[in-house]
Amino acid sequence: MINPSPSDLNHQAKADLRHRLISARQSIPPQVWRQKSDRICEQLLNWSYFRQCRVILAYTSFRQEPDLSPLTQHHQHWGLPRCVGKQIHWHYWSTQSPWPLTKGTYGIVEPHPQSPRIDLSLVDLILVPAVACDVRGHRLGYGGGYYDRLFAQAQWQTIPAVGIVFEYARLPSLPQDQWDRPLSGVCSESGLFLAKQ
Repeated sequence: MINPSPSDLNHQAKADLRHRLISARQSIPPQVWRQKSDRICEQLLNWSYFRQCRVILAYTSFRQEPDLSPLTQHHQHWGLPRCVGKQIHWHYWSTQSPWPLTKGTYGIVEPHPQSPRIDLSLVDLILVPAVACDVRGHRLGYGGGYYDRLFAQAQWQTIPAVGIVFEYARLPSLPQDQWDRPLSGVCSESGLFLAKQ
């Protein structure tokens, strides 16, 4: 009998935790989900840095992720991700955009392929979807590795990135792999928790 490697055990621990946490999130009643999402938006709006950002990268809510769409009424310049192969392409989006959002890879709503691409030099903040984050900023994603590959690139390592989760998914610790990079902070309905510099 072959004993599983630490890497295999870590992978299985992440998969089990991911399944449990997504199931818990999808069981949140719609009214409670809306209230919690609105509270997260309030936490971000109260952050002075957020209000000064030029372009903010975010996401469209999928499988009852926290919904950040109310923030579009308070900030004009947004970027949304589109999955292309193994990479994320970022496109400008606004409520006045002539390009409609469309259902893309994995059934996630994403920008139209012909909508303008983001000038990365203008990006001041990334709001990162997550299954969970721990108190040190480590993130449990969905297993596709899109954000791991993104944050491994040098140009992304200086841009603040904040994980967005409901408070039940802000955990004391998460299983980690050697390539996992902590985020700059975590925001839940209970508060904005920035890493100490």
